[in-house]
Amino acid sequence: MAKKIIWSTGAITSFDKIIKYLEKEWTQKEIEKLILNTQKVIHQIGSDSIKFKSSGKKNIHEVLATKHNLLIYRIQKNQIDLLVFYDTRQHPKKKKF
Repeated sequence: MAKKIIWSTGAITSFDKIIKYLEKEWTQKEIEKLILNTQKVIHQIGSDSIKFKSSGKKNIHEVLATKHNLLIYRIQKNQIDLLVFYDTRQHPKKKKF
């Protein structure tokens, strides 16, 4: 059974920052790739058939949306909370969720 997906404020803000960066520095192709990959990953997470790598914290997992963008999410009983998108080129200590 598919779980409801909830975008947190942190996920929305960090995703928007990535899109704005891509608009400024890259092409529409990269933006479309990010959006498509993010949709695929969210669908996989919501289907509850795949659990990605644990972050080391209870019920919090992480998955690459693209090679430079990590999605961190929390599994709840009836829903999935998307917490934040994290740039993998940053220092791991900057991962805040």
